[in-house]
Amino acid sequence: MVEFTFQTDKQLPDGEARTGHIRTAHSTFPTPVFMPVGTTGSVKGIAPWEIEKTGSGILLSNTYHLYLRPGTAIIDKLGGLHKMMSWSGSILTDSGGYQVFSLSALKKLSEEGVEFRSHIDGSKHLLTPEKAMAIQEIINSDIMMVLDECPPKEADYDYAARSMDMTTRWANRCFASRKSNNALFAIVQGAMHPELRSQHAQQLADSPFDGLAIGGLSVGEDKDTMQEMLAASIEHLPEQKPRYFMGVGRPADILHAVSLGVDMFDCVLPTRSGRTGLLFTSQGEMNIKNAKHKDVTDPVDPNCTCPACSRFGRGYLRHLHVAGEMLGPILNTLHNLHFYQNLMADIRAQIAEGTYSSLWSKKAEKLSRKI
Repeated sequence: MVEFTFQTDKQLPDGEARTGHIRTAHSTFPTPVFMPVGTTGSVKGIAPWEIEKTGSGILLSNTYHLYLRPGTAIIDKLGGLHKMMSWSGSILTDSGGYQVFSLSALKKLSEEGVEFRSHIDGSKHLLTPEKAMAIQEIINSDIMMVLDECPPKEADYDYAARSMDMTTRWANRCFASRKSNNALFAIVQGAMHPELRSQHAQQLADSPFDGLAIGGLSVGEDKDTMQEMLAASIEHLPEQKPRYFMGVGRPADILHAVSLGVDMFDCVLPTRSGRTGLLFTSQGEMNIKNAKHKDVTDPVDPNCTCPACSRFGRGYLRHLHVAGEMLGPILNTLHNLHFYQNLMADIRAQIAEGTYSSLWSKKAEKLSRKI
């Protein structure tokens, strides 16, 4: 039985921004959707029941990190990742390819796969497309990602083309080795070359994968380049499959990508920023560490009902940071997760009402302000 389905509920007349639903074996959730990142099977500092309260129906975890620690044998003995982390919603797992290329200084790339040394203990491992599938099936993720190479943003045309072709071959090997009914997404690459991204998207458009992702962006390139590469990638992706923009992003980037027809997002930004005191609000971005907040009793965002905003003022949240209390990062992270889920709910409502196209640009500008 096929566990995964995607349905478009409403698409705006311009044929781009749209709402829909994704169903997996564990949950049904609306799109566009933002996935909080629980890299090692935990969203840092936040219990899974608190994540549920934010309205999230799906999390992202990472194959590379879970494979190295605690390891697939332990995950299997503990009943899979859902049971291990007590999460009843859906889980998407990255294949681990990006982490291999970004975290491992010692790696060797070949047609077979990528040989690397663990960033934890230096042990040697070989990650192949077949192994990436086997690991994700033990994890029992609802949406699995193919193994790909994420070339550096500086990659020249020839290197990016060779890398793209190998990513396609790896994707086909992933598909051939899949043994479960769990969904499998392919990944569009091509570095910062729009013609390669268009070519790769066209190659994958008629493939049998359940969804298509846009990878290799938000890796240090400027915003204009990112938007150009996104447009080149998404133009040729089929409408009947979900489109996932990997590793993005800031609220303004999400709003822009939705206007082009993106359905899924993930990013460590709301959680990582929460731990360092950067809060996202309906009026813009707030650094709670600033001294101007030290005696303010107003909430971070009067339009938010998260625990941080409904119970505490800015002055207390700043005090927690100055005092080094762990409650501070927890409350900040909870707020940011609530903000992101509220943002996605607002996006879906505006698309349903037919007002999104006229409102998103102004909203993006507002949310990017520093307050």
